[in-house]
Amino acid sequence: MNTDLLKKVANTIRGLSIDAIQKANSGHPGLPMGMADVAAVLFNEHLKFNPKNPDWFDRDRFVLSGGHGSMLLYSLLHLYGYDLSIHDIKEFRQWHSKTPGHPEVQDTPGVETTTGPLGQGLANAVGMALAESIIAAKYNTNSDIINHYTFVTAGDGDLEEGLSHEVCSFAGHNKLGKLILFYDSNHITIDGKTKLSFSEDIQKRFEAYNWHVSEVDGHNYDEINEAIKKAKSETDKPTIIICNTTIGFGSPNKAGTSGIHGSPLGEEEIILTKENLGISPEKFYVPKEVCNFTEETVNKGIEANEIWKRNFESYAENNEKAAIELQDIIDNKLPDFKLSEFEAGTKLATRASSGKVIEELAEQLPMLIGGSADLTPSNKTKAKSQTEYSPSNRWGNYIHYGIREFGMAAIMNGITLHGGLIPYGGTFFVFSDYMRSAMRMAALMGIRVIYVLTHDSIGLGEDGPTHQPVEHLSSLRTIPNMVNFRPMDANETALAWKLALKRTDGPSTLVLTRQSLTTVDRHSRNFADLSDAEKGAYILSDDIDFDIILTASGSEVEIALNAKELLNKDGIEVRVVSFLSQELFDKQSDDYKKSVLPDFAEKRIAVEAGVSMSWYKYIGTKGKFIGMDTFGASAPFEVLYEKFGITADAVYRAAKEMLKK
Repeated sequence: MNTDLLKKVANTIRGLSIDAIQKANSGHPGLPMGMADVAAVLFNEHLKFNPKNPDWFDRDRFVLSGGHGSMLLYSLLHLYGYDLSIHDIKEFRQWHSKTPGHPEVQDTPGVETTTGPLGQGLANAVGMALAESIIAAKYNTNSDIINHYTFVTAGDGDLEEGLSHEVCSFAGHNKLGKLILFYDSNHITIDGKTKLSFSEDIQKRFEAYNWHVSEVDGHNYDEINEAIKKAKSETDKPTIIICNTTIGFGSPNKAGTSGIHGSPLGEEEIILTKENLGISPEKFYVPKEVCNFTEETVNKGIEANEIWKRNFESYAENNEKAAIELQDIIDNKLPDFKLSEFEAGTKLATRASSGKVIEELAEQLPMLIGGSADLTPSNKTKAKSQTEYSPSNRWGNYIHYGIREFGMAAIMNGITLHGGLIPYGGTFFVFSDYMRSAMRMAALMGIRVIYVLTHDSIGLGEDGPTHQPVEHLSSLRTIPNMVNFRPMDANETALAWKLALKRTDGPSTLVLTRQSLTTVDRHSRNFADLSDAEKGAYILSDDIDFDIILTASGSEVEIALNAKELLNKDGIEVRVVSFLSQELFDKQSDDYKKSVLPDFAEKRIAVEAGVSMSWYKYIGTKGKFIGMDTFGASAPFEVLYEKFGITADAVYRAAKEMLKK
C-alpha cells in the first residue's frame, strides 16, 4: 500500500470538492474533506468495480448514505475512471448535470442509490447485502459466482435517525457479514457539536445489535486498511468501523466546526487550505501521478470483470439450468407467468385473493421475494412454497422484517437496486405513513417495488380510527411516479399484480380489503371484461343512454353497482366506472378518457371510503362525492358504512337529487 500516493488521492478529492462547491456557491465540503482518506483506501485497495462496466453484477456496492457529501462520491468516480468528466465536476449542482446536489442513481454512472434523506442510504445498503446473500446462496453451486461486499458510509445524522435502528437491528439479527459500515464520527452536526442532542455509546449500541465493531483514526491509512481487512474476514456479523475524523480536514480555520458542514469555504480559505494540504492552488487540479495511480486500480477492476466472465462461462457449462436462470435475473428478465381466473360469484376479501395470486406467482417467479412487517397472517403475503430467510436458510424467499415498516420499505429499495430480485412487502395500509419517505424515494428513483397494503379503509372495522386509513389513498396519489391499485374484486386483484410486476420504472401499491367482495361475472352481458382495466379506469357496467355516471374504487364499486340497480328500477340509466388506478387512467389518451368520462356527462358521483381530495378532477365542480372527510370510528364495518353514509341508498338519493337539477 503506497500511503504517499493514497494521501495525494485523498487531497485531490478534497481539492476537487472544495472547488466544485465554491463554483456552485452551494454544497457541503465538510464530509468529503473528512472522509477522503477512508474513501481513498477503500477504492484503491479493496473495492471491486469496473468503471467501464458500472453495472457488472458481481461488483462491490458502495453507498454514500450522507448524500449531502456528494462531492466525495463524484470526485471518486471521476478519479477512478467512470464516465464523469472534469466538466461534469465543474457543473456541480447545475441544471441537468451528472452531478446534482445529492447523488441520483439514474443520473450518474457509479451511483448505486439516490441518497439525501438521512438513514435511507444505510437502509438501502442493508437491502443490497441481503440481496447478495440470497442470490449467492441460491446460485453458488460448487462456485462463488456471486461474491461481493456492500460498503456504506454514514454519519452522525444517519445514526440519529430512527430508521438506522430498524435496519441495523435487522442486519445484525440476520448476520449480514458482507455489509461493512464506515461511521464518520466527527462529532459535528448543523446545529453544532453532537453533544447538544446525541450522547449514546455507538460501540455498545452496535455490539448489542450483534455487529462486529472496530475503531480507527479516520486519517491513518494503515489503521483503515487493517480494519477493512478484518471486516471482510468477519463472515458471521456485519461490521461497523468507527472512523474518528475531523470534519473539513485540512481547513486551517474551519476544520472541526459546524460552519464547514454545509457552506462553501470561501476563496481565501480555499487558498489557505490548499497550501496547508500541500496541493496546487490551481482550480480543479488533478496531478498526473494521481491519474497514473488510480488507472492501475481501474485496470485491475477491468481484469477482475473479465475473469468473472470466464468463470461464468465455466459455471454455465456445469450448471446449465441455474446459469440460464441467473442470467435472466441479472438481465431483469421477467418470465412469462399465468394466473388463474377467479370464479364469478365467489366472495373473497381482496387481501385473500391477493394471497391466492401470490401462491401462483411464487411457483413461477424465482426472483420474487416476499415479506411482511410482522403481519403475515393478516396481509396474506406468504405462499406455502416460500421458506423463511434466516442465517441458516440464506436461500429463503420470504423475509420477516419484524415491526419495522420504514425499515422494510427502505430495505426493499436496496434489494431492487442491487438487481436480480423483485421484492414485495406487506403491512396495514394505515402504516404506509411510516413507509412514505422510502416509498417516495422508490418513486423518485423509478424502481420496481411492490407494497401489499391491506385493511384499506373503515372496512377493517372494530380496530377503529387509529387503524382506519381515510386520507392515505389521496396522500399516495400525490406522489409522482407512484401507481396505486385498489381492485374491486378478485380478478381485478390478479390484474393489479400482473401490472405491478410488469412495471419496471416505478413502485406500485396494492390496496386491499379486509372485508369480502363479490367476484363479478365478466362473461355476463351486464359487465365488461378486463381488457380495458389495464388503462386504470374503465366502463364496468353501462346503460346505452345513461343519465349519470357512478365512479368508484375497490370495495365501493360494489356499492355503486347496487345503487345502479336501485336507479334502474326508477327508469334511470347509469354508467358505472371502476377506477382500478387513477394514475394509469391519467396516462391514457384524451380520446380514451373522454370515452369513459364524456365532457357532456356532467352529472357524476364518486364513491370511496376515504377523503375526497383526489376525486374532483374526475367528477368536476358539479359532481358529488360519497365518502368521508373525517376520521373513522370503532364498530363492525357494516355499521360504519351505514353511519358514515357510504351506502347504495345514499348514492341513490344523491343521484336522484342531482337529476332534479
